[in-house]
Amino acid sequence: MLEQKKVFLGIAPIGWTNDDMPELGAENTFEQCVSEMALAGFSGTEIGNKYPSDAAVLKHKLDVRGLRIASRWFSSFLITKPLEENIRAFSAELDFLEAVGASCINVSEQSHSVQGMQETPIFGHKYIMNEAEWKLLTDGLNALGKIAAERNFRLCFHHHMGTVVQTAEETTRMMRETDAKYVYLCYDTGHFIFTGADPIEMLRQNINRVGHVHLKDVRLKMLDRVHKENMSFLSAVRQGAFTVPGDGDFDFTPIFDLLADAGYTGWLLVEAEQDPAKANPFEYAKMARAYIGAHTGL
Repeated sequence: MLEQKKVFLGIAPIGWTNDDMPELGAENTFEQCVSEMALAGFSGTEIGNKYPSDAAVLKHKLDVRGLRIASRWFSSFLITKPLEENIRAFSAELDFLEAVGASCINVSEQSHSVQGMQETPIFGHKYIMNEAEWKLLTDGLNALGKIAAERNFRLCFHHHMGTVVQTAEETTRMMRETDAKYVYLCYDTGHFIFTGADPIEMLRQNINRVGHVHLKDVRLKMLDRVHKENMSFLSAVRQGAFTVPGDGDFDFTPIFDLLADAGYTGWLLVEAEQDPAKANPFEYAKMARAYIGAHTGL
């Protein structure tokens, strides 16, 4: 079983307000979001677009609710912008995360990303890197990861639909060509299912380098529609392709077992973007918490 003193449960604010489509959940306040997270039984959160930008203010508002910051998304542009520019932005983000007591940062390479393009179908339109760009990416990740490690942070790379590292093959190559001392995997069940990979096998292959876990379920009937109707990633989200663990079609038991057997330490973070007008965030947070508790004992 996963150890309560070493594994922590969090939930992302993206179920309350969507960062890519702020109109989804525009009515939900930051205070409502974090209060409902705590009421649902979670102890951590990632940072969303409505969170206070003052680290002291944010930390206080979380402290009084018994919440911590687990991590935060960082958009890198290692293949299209100078490394020094990426380092400056990355270091500033670490400063903020350090001030709020976090120790993990999720990096996603956003050069040429189509994930946020409303009219671009998510399948068949992603950018494919050449050899020179692969080297820029992996060398850059090693450089950022070294900076993170020196500050006692984990750089966890987030494979993501619509980006240059989307598929199982791309994720495997990225992990193989980066330094295990500096680059971890932000393992996301939903994105592996979405791209057609086997999430259990991907976890098995990378189990010793998983630094952060995103738990995201998928509605397979909706995923079939995404393919048939050539939906964009954002349209797929709006239509309900993703949901929380326990509400979709994926059995998370093998995932929890693999993590437990490997002695995983860190966060299990529910990150399931939906339209909050269709999927009440508090109700779905409670659903996810009950499912995880029933299957892990946490």
